[in-house]
Amino acid sequence: MEEKLKQQPTNCIKVVLFGPESTGKTTLSKQLARHYNSVWAPEYAREYLQDKWNNERKTCEPKDLLPIAIGQMKLENALAKKTDSVLICDTDLLETKVYSETYYSGICDPILEKYALENKYDLYFLTYIDTPWEADDLRDKPEERLSMFQIFKETLIKYNIPYVLLKGDKKTRLETAVKHIDKLLNNKK
Repeated sequence: MEEKLKQQPTNCIKVVLFGPESTGKTTLSKQLARHYNSVWAPEYAREYLQDKWNNERKTCEPKDLLPIAIGQMKLENALAKKTDSVLICDTDLLETKVYSETYYSGICDPILEKYALENKYDLYFLTYIDTPWEADDLRDKPEERLSMFQIFKETLIKYNIPYVLLKGDKKTRLETAVKHIDKLLNNKK
């Protein structure tokens, strides 16, 4: 199982959109992939948990987290082979770790935690909560957006992961992200 949580070697730059739900990560992921004529790794948890909700009317449980993490890495590793420029990741295992600890009394499966901290990315964008809340079957706790944002920010600081804060409208966020990704791509040449 552990092999399924490892990143596979790749030549592309990997960028993660990191932050609370309903902060524009998916929208920006799609915009960036289009901008760079590249690929993006969607958040596997959304598909997994939507299926669970549709079939069982149940929400996420601790037993779902490892299958979600495995599905995320399978998707990321497959898509990383399809580009040599930039892979945009709508989430990563560190985000899954944050949700695990937040929703399940500070608990995170040790295997998930190991790979959440071992897998490496070239750039993290922390998405702020200044986007409108969009309710759906899976999102909850809109009143806790600020506290969730603080937890995501504190996680990046705790593990000494450099990040760029993304605020503002879609255009501003895209411009900021492109500026930082372009720097990485220029350094790669």
